[in-house]
Amino acid sequence: MAIPLPSWRLSRLGLKLFVAILSVNVAISASMFMAVSYSIDRGFIDYLNQAQERRAMLLADGLITRWETQGDWQWLEQHPERWPHIVRFELGQERRERPSPLGEAQDFALRAPNGKFVISPMNGRMSPGDWRWLTLYSNSEAIGSLGFRPPQQMMERMENRFLELQQRNLVIIVISIGLASLLLAAGLSWWLSRRTRALAVATRRLTEGNYHTRLPEGGRDELARLARDFNVLAATLEANRDARARWVSDTAHELRTPLAVLRGEIEAMQDGIRPLNQENLNSLAQEVAQLEHLVADLRLLSQSDAGALDIHLAPMNLSESLACRLEDADRWLNESGLTLTTHIAPEVMIRGDAQRLHQLWNNLLDNSCAYTDAPGRLQVTLGIEHQHAVVTWQDSAPGVPESELPRLTERLYRVEGSRNRASGGSGLGLSIASALVSAHGATLEASNAPLGGLCWTLRFPLLTSH
Repeated sequence: MAIPLPSWRLSRLGLKLFVAILSVNVAISASMFMAVSYSIDRGFIDYLNQAQERRAMLLADGLITRWETQGDWQWLEQHPERWPHIVRFELGQERRERPSPLGEAQDFALRAPNGKFVISPMNGRMSPGDWRWLTLYSNSEAIGSLGFRPPQQMMERMENRFLELQQRNLVIIVISIGLASLLLAAGLSWWLSRRTRALAVATRRLTEGNYHTRLPEGGRDELARLARDFNVLAATLEANRDARARWVSDTAHELRTPLAVLRGEIEAMQDGIRPLNQENLNSLAQEVAQLEHLVADLRLLSQSDAGALDIHLAPMNLSESLACRLEDADRWLNESGLTLTTHIAPEVMIRGDAQRLHQLWNNLLDNSCAYTDAPGRLQVTLGIEHQHAVVTWQDSAPGVPESELPRLTERLYRVEGSRNRASGGSGLGLSIASALVSAHGATLEASNAPLGGLCWTLRFPLLTSH
């Protein structure tokens, strides 16, 4: 059951994210506004200072040249109307229709060496002390001084129009950024809130045991991968629940058969239908032994699931363990009508538990003897491949359908068909074999054997010397 995406209402996480994103963007915008305003203010003033000083130097060079030609300042003092033309000419502005506001004649003044003004300041609101003065030299002789207004004072005439315009544009930019941040924060918060709320709802349903819950998996971002992982988790939990239910049901079924036999025989003895003699007691003992064996198998599997299987790994000779068990099984194999063929490489060393490996060989032998038609063949080989000890265990017909191979190690699973016999046991032997192999850090793989039956391939890590 898929979880529908929630409505537009923000969750607490979405609200916190919205406030955080908006606060950060507002703080950044405010800091940017203050920094840029200060930078424009100071940078513009510095630029005006440098520009005014350059203009004053150009005008000073021109005035020195004119003084050296005339020999004094009387020509300018007698004709002050020439001053604006001289300023524009020396600053290269005579051909401009609109001269620079920093190069106007009223921005400069000229004094003779005795301090008398040749060209007086044209702004009555400013005293000469507010001006900056540049001494003029000709042949190392002071011939006067050129004054120019500092840009801070000139800004009064310009009415700060440039800075006001820039600051106004900056305010518009900051407001636009704030609105964009607001929309971005709201959209991102709503989107993330919707996704996380769906995940929270699905997780809550999962904790309540509703393992059919699924999340939409659209997208390729981290949340989409999280949704896919959640769905895998839900499917795994659902499969485990179903497997556990089947496990309990199958276990109850397996226990019910010997218990029913025991109860029937005991009731027959109580009713006098069957005599209470040694033969009937032996029959009861066999049923009890079968129950004990089944309970022991179930206990081993439960320990394996809990990671508490009693196993002691130590350096051992796998070749010797396998060869000895197969030699001892000659009578068992002969009674089952099987011919054994072996090819075991010598001195193959692994880390293993001799007792558990003996149990593993017993389970594989029991499976081959129970499910191979007589007369049949059993072929066991042991070799070394890619730093692994490889045991190949294959028998003759009947075989197993390809689709059934992955399920052979499932608990209480029996193949329907020729390899399913009434005497096939509890169906736990291969599950136990798989658990024992895993406890040794090895792998167990089933396939169809060239002999016509089933082939088991076991790979054990070789013992490495340090």
